[in-house]
Amino acid sequence: MSESLNEIAKKLKDNGKKVQLIYAFNGTGKTRLSREFKNLVSPKDDEEVEETGLLNKKILYYNAFTEDLFYWDNDLENDNYRKLIIRPNAFTKWVFEDQGQDGNVIDIFQRYADEKLTPHFNARYITKVDDRDIIVPAFSEVTFTYERGNDEKSENVKISKGEESCFIWSVFYSLLEQVIGVLSIDKDSIYEERGTNQFDKIEYVFIDDPVSSLDDKHLIELAVNLAELIKLDKSELKFVITTHNPLFYNVLHNEFKKGTFKKYFLKKDENNTYELTTQRNDSPFSYHLFLKFEIEKAIENGELKKYHFNYFRNILEKTATFLGYENWGDLLPKNDDEKNNPYESRIINISSHSKHSADETIELSPTDKGVLKYLLEQLKTNYKFK
Repeated sequence: MSESLNEIAKKLKDNGKKVQLIYAFNGTGKTRLSREFKNLVSPKDDEEVEETGLLNKKILYYNAFTEDLFYWDNDLENDNYRKLIIRPNAFTKWVFEDQGQDGNVIDIFQRYADEKLTPHFNARYITKVDDRDIIVPAFSEVTFTYERGNDEKSENVKISKGEESCFIWSVFYSLLEQVIGVLSIDKDSIYEERGTNQFDKIEYVFIDDPVSSLDDKHLIELAVNLAELIKLDKSELKFVITTHNPLFYNVLHNEFKKGTFKKYFLKKDENNTYELTTQRNDSPFSYHLFLKFEIEKAIENGELKKYHFNYFRNILEKTATFLGYENWGDLLPKNDDEKNNPYESRIINISSHSKHSADETIELSPTDKGVLKYLLEQLKTNYKFK
């Protein structure tokens, strides 16, 4: 049954499961769903809600808007002092200033990125702007260098977008460790004290797509670590996790015991409504059969659209992961020389998700429709799809 994102958010909120895991394609509306959920749990008119939406009295959440707290200040004139600026917010203030978690953040970041790539946080200092003294707070700037294994280090580097996302996740994960550690202590315990009451009213943690540009090894490690941390939680916290990554979904699916969590597939319909369907099959990859069916139905009805190439690419990515191929393009037919693949770039160009949902319904040319039909038949024949 088609519903609005608000209705789906209400359904998730009313569910009593400890963990709810949702798979959805890029562009489906995962980030918008996280906003709807946050606004249900902690409405904007709540006087104690932080403007950042990250740390407030009822929900802790991580999504694309989290990254808006961080931006690059490039020293374009001298090109030698690149630094990541952290906008003032309660989220990083608690992690760095109140709890002194900078060392833990560095350890987590190096675990998933590069053990030699090291973040450096600024101390408080005064600088002049237009002949005025400006105080720059501590932990408001981050620079990155490569450590050489001795006292020598590289010049400041601007890390990649994937590494930046990994760093921001490391900050969030450090906070999540603290929240779970604090709330897992019984408030009425005579043996231990929580040490802070700042998190006493947090009820939900919403994590939207924490993975970006990680290789499979680190992706699996991140998923396992997140699952283990959640399983350590002894409080009443509830978790909602959304992802577009099949491998990340698969690992989390297998980490949680049956009965302790629910898993869903979120689909966007053409009329801008949504379907949240329960994944009943034990296999977390059962949705590939659904995708194949959707493409076949569109071919039969003459209704192939751009987003069906996105469906096909997802089938390829998941099949490649299952069969152990490094590149999903290796599953596609090749030229006679067995080297050149004429179809991979075409699929990438057509299936690359757009920020504008209207682009997803652009009509395909007759040639592209024929290509998709041919590739699907080849995949079914070569890899024994039913």
